[in-house]
Amino acid sequence: MLNKYPLWKNLVILIALVIGFIYALPNLFPDDFAIQITGARSSTEVSERVLDRAVQALESEGIEVKGRSLQDRNALIRLTSSDDQLRARPVVQRALGDQYLVALNMAPSTPAWLKSLGAGPMKLGLDLRGGVHFLLEVDMDTAVHQRLEALSGQIKRELREERIRYRGGDLRGDRELLFSFRDEASRAEAFDLIRNRYNQFLMDERTEGGEPQLVLSLSEQEIRSIQEYALEQNLTTIRNRVNELGVAEPLVQRQGADRIIVELPGVQDTAQAKRVLGATANLEFRLEARPDAPAGETEEFGFRDNPGRTARLERDIIATGNNVANAQQAFDENGQPQVNITMDSVGGDLMNRATRNAVGRRMAVLFIEYRTETETRMVNGEPQTVEKRVVDKGIISLATIQSALGSSFRITGLDSIPEASELALLLRAGALAAPMYFVQERTIGPSLGQKNIDAGMMSVALGFALVLIYMMAYYRLFGLIANVALTLNLILLVACMSILSATLTLPGIAGIVLTVGMAVDANVLIFERIREELKAGVPPQLAINAGYSRAFVSIFDANITTLLVAVILFAMGSGPVKGFAVTLCIGILTSMFSGLMISRSIVNLVYGGRKIEKLSIGGKLENV
Repeated sequence: MLNKYPLWKNLVILIALVIGFIYALPNLFPDDFAIQITGARSSTEVSERVLDRAVQALESEGIEVKGRSLQDRNALIRLTSSDDQLRARPVVQRALGDQYLVALNMAPSTPAWLKSLGAGPMKLGLDLRGGVHFLLEVDMDTAVHQRLEALSGQIKRELREERIRYRGGDLRGDRELLFSFRDEASRAEAFDLIRNRYNQFLMDERTEGGEPQLVLSLSEQEIRSIQEYALEQNLTTIRNRVNELGVAEPLVQRQGADRIIVELPGVQDTAQAKRVLGATANLEFRLEARPDAPAGETEEFGFRDNPGRTARLERDIIATGNNVANAQQAFDENGQPQVNITMDSVGGDLMNRATRNAVGRRMAVLFIEYRTETETRMVNGEPQTVEKRVVDKGIISLATIQSALGSSFRITGLDSIPEASELALLLRAGALAAPMYFVQERTIGPSLGQKNIDAGMMSVALGFALVLIYMMAYYRLFGLIANVALTLNLILLVACMSILSATLTLPGIAGIVLTVGMAVDANVLIFERIREELKAGVPPQLAINAGYSRAFVSIFDANITTLLVAVILFAMGSGPVKGFAVTLCIGILTSMFSGLMISRSIVNLVYGGRKIEKLSIGGKLENV
């Protein structure tokens, strides 16, 4: 029968709309303004008693509490407005003291029955929800330097094991290691050993002052490999540390060859975020130097908690924090805090080879921290603030080796449980392969984010209303049908973004506005085609069928072209551009579905399967 969908097709459309309604529904329940309470140290637990103190402090200041809950080791207090949220943070921080950190956050309010179906609201980007944006730069030169130092220690250890006598082996310049030997035979043995085990080096034999020398330098390919590894390892480490912050939908992605973008929606405590993310530190395991060791082969370091106490360590590095697979805080047989460490296969082998002949000696865990300090200098008679990069090195543990160590061992001699917990956390989250420095920092307050939401929603509502009015005035009943399809299209778009956990940004809202216009284009093409058929004397039922079938090619071509552009924007762009591209891609697909399927289904329900004399499609043709 003409202009009638089969039952299965109507059921498909109905099921799609029902699913769309369900998964779009959570967006009607906006997130609550909230403050989150966490321990300043990983060992500090937030209890019900602590939560009571916080709530009492808020009530004494006349701040209404909407709800409260304990989540794992954190507490969440829901508030009624952004103003209350901003007032609440300092009040709770004063009441709880420095043992706890109080951060601004947003708490979901989706009903439990929707959560049980896996439904949730769209994730809001930084510009809509508020939060912090960091741009960090990876120190690639230090990454290469650290790798060379580690390789130098391994090579020297293997030369000693093979009883090949040498001098030097320390880093010369930026990318070279220089070894000197007493004769040609020793150099030849070393050459063969290094060539077989370390193929990343370019090797050059020289003679200087009658002394055979071997110069090792990294190839350009190996340098690029080290730098790429450093960036990828730092990305992984930063993601692990962001997870410790408990931030919903964080963004951690690389930018270019040596930079990383970190966006933390809902986080307003930049000090806490920088404390976790900015712990650009690493660990080195080194043996304590023997009393008779030459001064050139040792370094002296103070202890992190007591700089006045020092120890001399060998320059050779046994392993680094990059070789740690897992770490847990525990207690020894005397009830003192310790950290149980599990190394990866490479680290376990290095540790065993270094300690099997060092039983009775002490091994140090050296903590290396990279940070940025600001200082004021006089430039042309005017004070100017400049940043300088500082490297702090301190011993956090110096313990006697009781037996040869392998993949699993423990660090003892720690002063407190919090120190052991933070050390375990640092090792577990992963040490950075190279130091990073903050080069850009931006904070967007929740009130500004709400203003962006209000402005964006106003633009969508205004554009939507103007389109509805125009379509009703110009196309009459068909305009009403187009408006219904357009409304359902908007619901499907929101539902798809919610299901896919797409992040909505301000440019994304612009994509929604554009989608509204494009969805109308499809209906305009169809309706104008119907009017042309009616003008040519075609009966109304045939005109409807011709309008939808013959306009399909034009609609498909136009949308596919735009979809390709959106895909390219998504692939090549970043940040706001990606947000716009995601919304546009989803909007194009839902627009085609609503314009070709939903509106046709409604037209079929109104006009299909019966004899009609005229169509309410506007203009003089409606009486045809």
